[in-house]
Amino acid sequence: MDRVWIGPASHRASFVPRVSGLIGMALTGAPAMAAEGVVELPHVSVSGSRDGESFRTEASASPKNTEPLLDTPRSIAVIPQEVIRTTAATELSQVLRTVPGITFGAGEGGNPLGDQPFIRGYNAQASTFVDGMRDIGAQSREVFNTESVEVSKGPAGAYDGRGSAGGSINIVSKTPQLGSFADGTLAVGNARTKRATVDGNWQFAQAGALRLNAMAHDAGIAGRDVARNERWGVAPSLAFGLGTPTRVLVSYYHLQSDDMPDVGLPYNNPEFKPRKDGRPRVLEPGDGSPLDVPRHTWYGLKDRDFRKEAVDQGTLRFEHDFSPALKLRNQTRLFHGVQDYVVTYPDSLRTGNIYYGMVHRRPATRYSTTRTVANQTDLSGEFLTGAVKHSYAAGLEFSHEKASNDRYVVDAGNNACPQGPGAAGGYNCTTLRDPNPDDPWRGSIRRQHAPAVTTIRTASAYLFDSAHLGEQWIVSGGLRFDRYSVDGTASNNRTQYTRNDSLLNYQTGVVYKPVPDASVYLSYGTASKPAGSMLGQGREDHALLPSGAQRGDHLAPEKNRAIELGAKWDVVHDRLALSAALFRIDTTNARITQEDGSYVMAGKKRVDGVELGLTGNLTNKWSVFGGYVHQKSELSKAGGAGKAFGAQDGDAFPNTPGDSFSLWTTYRILPTVTLGGGAFYTSKVWGNEAGNRWVPPYWRFDAMAAWQINKHAVMQLNVDNLADKRYYNKAQPSHYATLAPGRTVLLSLNLRY
Repeated sequence: MDRVWIGPASHRASFVPRVSGLIGMALTGAPAMAAEGVVELPHVSVSGSRDGESFRTEASASPKNTEPLLDTPRSIAVIPQEVIRTTAATELSQVLRTVPGITFGAGEGGNPLGDQPFIRGYNAQASTFVDGMRDIGAQSREVFNTESVEVSKGPAGAYDGRGSAGGSINIVSKTPQLGSFADGTLAVGNARTKRATVDGNWQFAQAGALRLNAMAHDAGIAGRDVARNERWGVAPSLAFGLGTPTRVLVSYYHLQSDDMPDVGLPYNNPEFKPRKDGRPRVLEPGDGSPLDVPRHTWYGLKDRDFRKEAVDQGTLRFEHDFSPALKLRNQTRLFHGVQDYVVTYPDSLRTGNIYYGMVHRRPATRYSTTRTVANQTDLSGEFLTGAVKHSYAAGLEFSHEKASNDRYVVDAGNNACPQGPGAAGGYNCTTLRDPNPDDPWRGSIRRQHAPAVTTIRTASAYLFDSAHLGEQWIVSGGLRFDRYSVDGTASNNRTQYTRNDSLLNYQTGVVYKPVPDASVYLSYGTASKPAGSMLGQGREDHALLPSGAQRGDHLAPEKNRAIELGAKWDVVHDRLALSAALFRIDTTNARITQEDGSYVMAGKKRVDGVELGLTGNLTNKWSVFGGYVHQKSELSKAGGAGKAFGAQDGDAFPNTPGDSFSLWTTYRILPTVTLGGGAFYTSKVWGNEAGNRWVPPYWRFDAMAAWQINKHAVMQLNVDNLADKRYYNKAQPSHYATLAPGRTVLLSLNLRY
């Protein structure tokens, strides 16, 4: 079974109405269609891999990848529905943990809690896509409407335009299919977890179908008593012309959340700052790792903290097959996102409170709206020039992205905590080891109503071609041109800044196939990161700065280049895919600060690495998905103002572990019983370039078991973090590290009709 519905046996009153009607319709109103001309989908069991079923995927969903994965000269990991389902993942961050080498960062502002993935040492937040179109808004992404997730490693410039040198992420949505089915899952778990999803597909004509996915989720975080995540979503889609040369898809996606946020625990600050009021000191300067306080310690205020998000996305897709060798696709996307929060950061690097047993409840705030209008056209196909076969893709993209980023003015008292913790300071300061989230905070919160506004306009054209030179050689190349324009209006003085750039990026590769089921490749590519490319939606080291001349050299695009040597091999009768790659990424003109405080595009940094991967079936009953990544990163020329100039030269990248490993596997021990488990390792991760904030390495182990009750029902048990390991999954540059959930148990009843 490739769709899951998780939820409780009993719900809060506000939780039930959102999905109860959908549940009833899905489980009672979707009879299988057997009319002439209708393709009836085969039953797919949830009990793990069967004959012919695998974690392996042979091709990318993107038309820009003109060859099967085996013959594509770059590293691409496709996380299929089977992995998403058996791991019981509910968020994109949980799905991506199955791919080694991906870490998540926490920003100073903009996106402290949302998805901020790092691939091969580079921030890929702005290189995240949904069905091939950029998904720029800061958010925490759900997977109830996700069919698969593709992680492409290496520079994204030729494929995606502006973006990360480390890679990109493409989320493939569920769409209508021929045939009718209804899936549902109800689940309960510890940490007050209740979840329900429904996935219904109804064929209403010979070539038309409606699909409806919906979800409601209410859960805490194991080991973190106060924090909670509550959200609901709905995703209807309508398709015409299925199975015909001309197809139209109309889809809509809505996700809304209302969370009690949790950023985590403060670092044990290595810089001691003494007080002068005679308060006794209780803590020595630390080493920059997270403070050793009880796991449940939460420094926020229930009366003040909140985090709300809303996403609305509409897509119109037109596809036409002129012939099997010539296909056209056009997509139009409208997106609107809202991010609204007041989050407590524990203490600050600017104060010495922690040495005296106190924490300042520093508020981080934002009210942000993001709007996107985009259109993308792809033409793909094959042709012959003599004896040479060509597979090509060409396209045009136009987009208009606009973000308005406002903040709240919060009465948070003095960050030095002069009155100490408690009522005297308005509960803006609390104790280090025994904070009370129910403190009666009575400060004020008001919108500033002076947003910073950023607008990006992009027009792009691209062309990819792979030429088969006989049976053993494939030569490929890609070229993309982007006309990029960004306008920024500062919130403080309303001054407007503008930057226009032309970005030209390319990708080349050669593939040698010693045998049909193996390939060896060498590829080279570039990526460009222009100023303001993240639209103010996260921590941006190449922002559109409101200083210097509008056409100053310090606003020029950051340039990156990468080379990769790899091999891929399909073994076990093509059921198991093995891969290996050596890579190097160089940034040749990163923006740095000079001794006098001015900016210059003269920084240099490099990451070298080796990557191993496997996905598929070892036997008819045994499926595996995972890999290993070793990376060595270096800031070879990092700059710095004043005495800091050159101090970081030679340091490692933040959010770039030296070693990471992941393995998820399932084994069908009986026709109706499947067991599975996962092992995940990440070495030490630095939170900043200075190397004085970090989180320790960790191992994590998960387990699952599934029992096929009958052809319609499966019971599935997932236990994440079996050993209840205390570890950290995000390292913020200055203030805090995010504590990962403790042992999490989820019991699901999966239904299919």
